[in-house]
Amino acid sequence: MNTQMKQQRIETRVSGVAEASKTNDLIDISSLIRTVWRGKWIIAAFAIIMVFVGGYYAYVTATPLYRAASVIILEPKQEQIVSFESVVAGMSGDDAEVNSEVEVLKSRELAKRVVDKLGLLDDPEFNGSLREQSFAEKVKSTIRSMLPMPSQTAEGAGTEARERAILESTVSAVLSKVTIQNVPDTYVLRITAETESANKSARLADAVADQYILDQIDAKYEATEQASSWLSDRVTVLQGELEDAESQLSDFSSRTALISPEDLALKERQIKDLRDRIASLTETVSQKDALIAALLNATDRQAITDIAGDAELSRLARQLEQVPDNASIAERFDSRAATVLRNAQADAVRSRSQIQILENSRDTMLEEYDAQSQDLIRLQQLTREAEASRLLYEYFLSRLKETSVQQGIQKADARVLSYGVVPVVPSSPKKSRILAMSGLFGILLGSGLVVLREARKTTFRTAQDLELQSGYSVLGQVPLFPTKARNRVLAYLKEKPNSAAAEAVRNFRTSILLSNVDSPPRVVMMTSAVPGEGKTTLSLALANNFAGMGRKVLVIEGDIRRLVFTRYLRERGTSAPGLISVLDGSANIDDAIVHDENVGVDVLPGQATAINAGDLFSSKKFGDLIQALRERYDTIVIDTPPVLVVPDARVIAQHADATFVVVGWDSTEHEQVLDTIHQLEMVNCRPSGLVLNQINSVKMRGYGYGSRYGAYASYGSKYYVN
Repeated sequence: MNTQMKQQRIETRVSGVAEASKTNDLIDISSLIRTVWRGKWIIAAFAIIMVFVGGYYAYVTATPLYRAASVIILEPKQEQIVSFESVVAGMSGDDAEVNSEVEVLKSRELAKRVVDKLGLLDDPEFNGSLREQSFAEKVKSTIRSMLPMPSQTAEGAGTEARERAILESTVSAVLSKVTIQNVPDTYVLRITAETESANKSARLADAVADQYILDQIDAKYEATEQASSWLSDRVTVLQGELEDAESQLSDFSSRTALISPEDLALKERQIKDLRDRIASLTETVSQKDALIAALLNATDRQAITDIAGDAELSRLARQLEQVPDNASIAERFDSRAATVLRNAQADAVRSRSQIQILENSRDTMLEEYDAQSQDLIRLQQLTREAEASRLLYEYFLSRLKETSVQQGIQKADARVLSYGVVPVVPSSPKKSRILAMSGLFGILLGSGLVVLREARKTTFRTAQDLELQSGYSVLGQVPLFPTKARNRVLAYLKEKPNSAAAEAVRNFRTSILLSNVDSPPRVVMMTSAVPGEGKTTLSLALANNFAGMGRKVLVIEGDIRRLVFTRYLRERGTSAPGLISVLDGSANIDDAIVHDENVGVDVLPGQATAINAGDLFSSKKFGDLIQALRERYDTIVIDTPPVLVVPDARVIAQHADATFVVVGWDSTEHEQVLDTIHQLEMVNCRPSGLVLNQINSVKMRGYGYGSRYGAYASYGSKYYVN
């Protein structure tokens, strides 16, 4: 059963912690504002300090800087005197090109020309080697001189390197003091220079603008000059190539019989006619060969007559049919058949001879056709090459003439709209702005520190937070007693029984009695996580409340290591018997118990002893003592040491009916409370409840709970007489 209850309590605590974590993830703006307001004096102090620091910088240490600006405009659509865009093209005016011109103005080469024009190598503002070294720079130079440095191969090389380094450093300084801006949606560029001198700023801005214009003209002149030189060389080469092409064409024309495409077409038709005749004769030869073979293979005169298709043979064949035995007709038939065969054979031979002659003619004409086709192709190729060389030569020759005319009349793609005006007042430092920003920074810094300090707070300020974190109910919320001395607390409760503090203790007492109506706890143990949480004062105040109900109450001082009851019971001597005397049997319990009139209860004070307190409370005698006191008193309140300091409270809790953990308001850490509960649960002494003690109502209102937090809200004052 205990295991189940413990598991349930752990689950409740885990869910409470999770809910608290979700709540903490939300930003409470009103709480944040109240936190900042509570730290208003810290924030004000930081703001004042930062304003003084900013004022010292603005009025004492800062060097005044003067700003001047020159304005130039890009002219992307200007007309060339001689149109030659392929050599020196004007600007197109798109955003990319305008941005490119901005980068040209920021280039180091242009800055070097400005340095040379204005002689900035002799100006300490730009040439750092001319300025007096600061203390830090002197230290660096000393350390650098002590370190082994690589030796220079020659003194001249070292001097040249130093001069180059000084020049680059000066150029970097110029670039850092010049700002180039493109006015949106225009071709206007603003050149702003900021230096320690008003005149110098104006001269620097003007020099950048002038050098940019000269750089454009020089770039175009160099481009034109390079184009003229290249075109001149190219024209010479093209002229030679043209002469070679025309010479080759002339030589080929003189060596080759001229032929036109029309002649080649005629010859091609002749070759086709020859091919057709050869095909026809070949077919005739095939027919004659078939006829000869058929005649040779014929077996009788009728077959010969049918194959030959000759009229004479047909007539003789009819006669033989009429007179079969006529030898004369048969002889004439055979003679005629032989003549037909010889004629067929002669026709075949003649056709073959004609085919051979035609094929020879065809082959000859094909050779002539191929040769003339190659010559024509070569002639056309040479003609095209000569024509292409002529066109290319004429094009580059015309470009060379245009470029030669263009030299010396180049115009920049930009012009100066206005030169820089010498400023009258410095542009920086802006003293009012520095003071305002310093004050704002101080406010932000102070606010950040206040919020950070508040965020690092891990203490309890409300019973709700305490219940969510611990998983236990808060049965009492007791305010801070308005007295500095401990011995005045009980007198205050007695003098002001209707005060907020007295009512809070009375509410706590009621919660204890109602926690178990059938069997109210008789032995109540009060403990805490760490010292200073007011558990002893609360124990005596609680006992006083129980006594006010007509109960017989005993308070036992269980914290025998500190013995703080003597601060409340001044009339008691240090040698009087107490708890230790009762346990060791040297004194009777009636002699050790004293009745305190201020509290209105009996008190069993502790005593100093060399015996370990944990062993003492673990003894059987202490258990017997508690059992005996149960028979004599209605309520017993035991004040015990903090749980996280010594084990006494966990031992005493074994004999108590109810255990209450006192938590200091806005002082006890979350981990301390949770660890205390864990320590008690480990010995099966589950706390009966928690008490949020020493609540400061003034600070509570500062935290924003003064108008809505329980008994200490603004409406609670109507019920109390303080």
